[in-house]
Amino acid sequence: MKWTSVLAIYCLFWVMSAFFVMPFFVRTAEEEGADLVPGQAESAPHNFRPRAILSWTTIVAALLFLLYYANYTNGWIVAEDLDFTR
Repeated sequence: MKWTSVLAIYCLFWVMSAFFVMPFFVRTAEEEGADLVPGQAESAPHNFRPRAILSWTTIVAALLFLLYYANYTNGWIVAEDLDFTR
C-alpha cells in the first residue's frame, strides 16, 4: 500500500473518530452546575476542551487504522465475504 493511501485512509478514520469522540467531552452548563450567561443556549458547551478531543480522536483513529491495516494484510474479511446477494 502506498504511503499516500495510508495517509488518506488514516485521515478518513480521524475525521470519523472525531464525530464519535466529541460527544464524550462536551458538557453543558446545567450538567456542570454552572449558571448560564445571558443569551447563551442551554445546549452550548460549558467547558470546551479541544486538546482532549484531539488526543482521543488521534488514539481512536490510530486503533481503527491498525485494525484496518491488519485486516488488509491478513485478509480476514474480504469483499467476497460482504456479498450478501449470493
